[in-house]
Amino acid sequence: MLLLLVAAAVVARSSAVPRPAAEPVGATGAATGTVPDDPLAATITAAQRRLTDLPGDWRTWAELGGAYVEQARITADPSYYAKAEGALRRSLELRPEGNDLALARTGALANARHDFAAAADAAQRALAVDPYDAVAWGVLTDARTQLGDYPGATEALDRMLTLQPGVASFTRAAYDAELHGRGADARAALEQALDRATGPSDTAFVRTWLGMLALSTGDLDAAERHFAAGSAAAPGSAEPVLGRARVLAAREQHGAAVEAYRSVVAARPLPEHLVEFGEYLLHLGRDAEAAEQFALVGTVRQLFDAGGVRDDLGTALFEADHGDPAAAVAAAEREFAVRQSIDAHDALAWALHSAGRDGEALEHARAATALGGRNATFVYHRGAIEAALGRTEEARASLAEALEVNRSFSPLHAPRAEQLLDSLGGPP
Repeated sequence: MLLLLVAAAVVARSSAVPRPAAEPVGATGAATGTVPDDPLAATITAAQRRLTDLPGDWRTWAELGGAYVEQARITADPSYYAKAEGALRRSLELRPEGNDLALARTGALANARHDFAAAADAAQRALAVDPYDAVAWGVLTDARTQLGDYPGATEALDRMLTLQPGVASFTRAAYDAELHGRGADARAALEQALDRATGPSDTAFVRTWLGMLALSTGDLDAAERHFAAGSAAAPGSAEPVLGRARVLAAREQHGAAVEAYRSVVAARPLPEHLVEFGEYLLHLGRDAEAAEQFALVGTVRQLFDAGGVRDDLGTALFEADHGDPAAAVAAAEREFAVRQSIDAHDALAWALHSAGRDGEALEHARAATALGGRNATFVYHRGAIEAALGRTEEARASLAEALEVNRSFSPLHAPRAEQLLDSLGGPP
């Protein structure tokens, strides 16, 4: 299970799990008249009111920009990215020098738009102003992770943990540990994050992540407990409902799972959610309904593209499974040209496989699984490629490993993994 970045809408479809918790955006001024159970809306309202009276307040412009980035993540509305860009640009116009606050949040915006090189640059510029800026270290951690600079990401994370040991840093620590295959460390980091959660949204977020961690290893009972706790903490949050949908699907409670998925895509119509729901409907033989979900993916991607969000990785995976192999390869190659992360390696491997270029795909499939983490989807991809190349014993081992990690890792691919493994003679 690979966890997504702060406010990054579609980093890796293979995970579709919560992002590391966002840093505080920092409300400025009293939140008089705002809804008490929506602190982010209170932050935005307070900032807007203050800027009406003090339009030259560069700090509040920066805070407002950061809040808009987070609002885009929560609402799945990419129009907030343009608002964030405008607010952050205004802050930098008012204070072009020494404005680490706006630079760090400009980096967060770049991460959200999947421009990870620009995010790393903005974070480093912020740190040149203030090397003790924990928010900037978090942005740099995220950017380096997605660029495939895992040692650099761990180094940045260590600085953040030292400066600000809270929900945002401990969730990133969990992500880093899981990437490297240290599941126990990931769980311990999330438990520390839970201890430091101060509001319903943080509690729901960490509970959901704990549930996803349990689900990724097939522990449905633990996953269900965490998702229920997440929903109880924040009843309006879609992420624990997504987790519950996966548990219900794994238990073959199909009617309830479909309803849970419907509520998720209604609340947060992100491309990865639409794809996952569509694939589940395919698994149930409801092809026409699946096609409806897949048809929405292109429309939603156009909206995100208008908001400045790149999604070549998601496009590559979708086209490899449901569309045009040539388009999948082209998108995957564009993604790999700008970052060489394990996600980009996996997407390129799977795209090449869909195009029948398994000899080229194997190198990337191996790279995608070389960091230490046990991502069942990545391992399945490697096994399918090995099987296509006639490397039967390697394929059997890979497919058995994917199913051992999580027998219900994908409604589309888990059954295919079982069928392929059986056709090769079963587990080694």
